Amino acid sequence: MFELIDRVKPGLKKLVATLRETYPYASVLAVADECRTWVVNSSGVNIAPSGRRGGTGYVLRVFDGMGCAEYSFNEFSEEKIPALCGILARRLAEQKEALKGFAPLPTPVPADEPAQLRKCSAWRIHPKDMGDEAIVEKLTALRKKALAYDGRILDAQANISYRAFRKLFLSENRDLDQTIMWTAASMVAMAARGQEIKIAYHPFSALGGAEVLEDMDKDVETVAGEALELLDSQPVIPGEYECVCGPDTTGMIVHEAFGHGVEMDMFVKDRALARQYVGEYVASPLVTMHDGSAVEQAATMFFDDEGTLTGDTVIIGKGILKGGMCDALSAARLGVAPTGNGRRESYERKAYTRMTNTYFQGGEATPEEMIASIKDGFLLESPASGMEDPKNWGIQCMVTTAREIKDGKLTGKIFSPIVLTGYVPDLLKSVTMMSKTPVLSGSGFCGKGYKEWVKVSDGGPYMKARIRLG
Repeated sequence: MFELIDRVKPGLKKLVATLRETYPYASVLAVADECRTWVVNSSGVNIAPSGRRGGTGYVLRVFDGMGCAEYSFNEFSEEKIPALCGILARRLAEQKEALKGFAPLPTPVPADEPAQLRKCSAWRIHPKDMGDEAIVEKLTALRKKALAYDGRILDAQANISYRAFRKLFLSENRDLDQTIMWTAASMVAMAARGQEIKIAYHPFSALGGAEVLEDMDKDVETVAGEALELLDSQPVIPGEYECVCGPDTTGMIVHEAFGHGVEMDMFVKDRALARQYVGEYVASPLVTMHDGSAVEQAATMFFDDEGTLTGDTVIIGKGILKGGMCDALSAARLGVAPTGNGRRESYERKAYTRMTNTYFQGGEATPEEMIASIKDGFLLESPASGMEDPKNWGIQCMVTTAREIKDGKLTGKIFSPIVLTGYVPDLLKSVTMMSKTPVLSGSGFCGKGYKEWVKVSDGGPYMKARIRLG
């Protein structure tokens, strides 16, 4: 795929070699991508490019031992090499002039250990091969199936989107090439009774292609049934409860509790409380948290946008905060190794430390054992949104469904909507049970300060903890 990368590669290698004659470090990232979204709802059919895409272009980066300069562009030929070198020289000179009289942050030259890689993620059905007509037909059938489930289903929506991209990273010692496709989809059902309307939502995602449509078909009636259940939901009495979190709710807690708070560019800026607690207990010994590409989901990548190979980063190990995730520049300033989390929204944007696949490791219990252990509490399902305060470790999340548990059994009563709040270490130290198998989902994007959106996934096992609900 993306033959453009093969055509420009010789010229890009020449560009890096030319820059290295002047600078101790130079690199280029080349990106080629395609994306598409299909939506079927009461308004009809909409087919369009995905709302958040990376685009096709290039990023140059040089370090001179004192500063770093970048330049992004979307057209390249060997004839442009002198002009590109001139742009970077001017940017470094302007930076030095602007910083006169200030003590700049140290900007060490990144390590550039030799590495070569060429990898491609797997998919079974490419959406382009399936074609618009077949995809729309399938989504239309899913919507009709939801509407036919019950006369109280007012409306339903089915959608699917994909992004496929190829990235090439070149430096003096690195030649890295990856092609990746992820697919995300959702089913939405809206139920009505009089003036009351309730909405249920199920996400689907995969490191793969249009085969995700098969999973959607299995869940249509479940989504419709949940929308109808919500018509009978009640508001919860605020308080602290013993709760069992479904894997999707566990994932939201992972992402919000120790996600942004351990993105280590926040350590450089002294905007994260976690920096002061590395090496200390911040959670129950049952809690081990990972980030990276040791599991396959929509946020999997083989190297990040700064040419760092990805792997498995342990954030919390048996309750102890081990460290964070880090981009290359922040790692250099903190004196630690980069973890492969330097990610750009697109070739036109800066690289920030960002999460990838973030999850809690499994334990030994079963969901049934957790429910049986609760006298008065809830099973929390279907997270809607969340936010955190990395500076003070506060968390606030919205959950759509809380299923009542009394004397170790589900009563059938449902409460909605639910606000989940608390101080992160208190919540995580209250964890007493984890089920065996983590489940991840990557249907959404994550922003950094309401911008810089990138694809992420999160999840975990069923988790029992004491949580404040309202």
